[in-house]
Amino acid sequence: MLLMYGAVSATPAVMAPDTGTIVKKQSVSAGVNYGTDVSFFGRTSQYRYPFLSSDVIYNSKSGLFAYGSIWKVLASEPTVDELDLGAGYHYRFSKEFKGDISYTRFFINDKSQIIKSSATNDINFKNSYDWKYLKTSATLDYLFGRSNDFFVTINNSKYFESNWSVFDDKDYLTFEPAFTMIFGTQNFVQNFANNHDFYNPPGHDGPPMHYDPNPPPDAANQNQQFKLLNYSFKLPIAYNRPHYTLEAAYKYAIPVNVQGALVNNHESFFNLTFYYVFY
Repeated sequence: MLLMYGAVSATPAVMAPDTGTIVKKQSVSAGVNYGTDVSFFGRTSQYRYPFLSSDVIYNSKSGLFAYGSIWKVLASEPTVDELDLGAGYHYRFSKEFKGDISYTRFFINDKSQIIKSSATNDINFKNSYDWKYLKTSATLDYLFGRSNDFFVTINNSKYFESNWSVFDDKDYLTFEPAFTMIFGTQNFVQNFANNHDFYNPPGHDGPPMHYDPNPPPDAANQNQQFKLLNYSFKLPIAYNRPHYTLEAAYKYAIPVNVQGALVNNHESFFNLTFYYVFY
């Protein structure tokens, strides 16, 4: 799984034959991802910014993991917009109940126009439980550095796996539709608006499309309040083989309680991801 702002891959695990015992494996996974726009805790920048990212994740048998990610935002001025480094620990209480805790340090080019550029550090704590008919996860994020924010992300999904193959008996398809709600503060939005010189990317004329030059006078105070920020519907479809996965995902997101200088609208996102796991 690729790093997507706080989400990291879990330590690979399989069930030992006939015992039901969970066996952890040491692995390294590497992947690349293309997305039609950069979104950060339910907020986007003043323009749509397609991006390319690449990730490497090391998982140990003990549950410790480390990862790195590099981002290039298309139509953004810097050659490299962002480098992320992090580490964490994955734990599993049972087959149904698992979680992880991690720390990520963001290194973002000062000229980058993506809204995430106001972020510096993130502590992520995630727990999930599989109810068999539905999988529920609750993720806590504490963002600190240039801006301080706290988020709670609730995700409900259902995993489906094909019982038939596509080309041979070693491949299969997976589907995991999900509904997500993000709650939190949004000081990072005000920080981004106050510390960036907005400009028109190539091909765009006139004033920035999503920039409000006259934000409400109490916008800063509103951004400090803990509220529902975004809810979204996602449908990923993946082609899987023993060591790699190719996934296409569509997401429709609806931002709410938008405050500050940036105006976000309903938006569709598309991501294409490939990753390979070395055991």
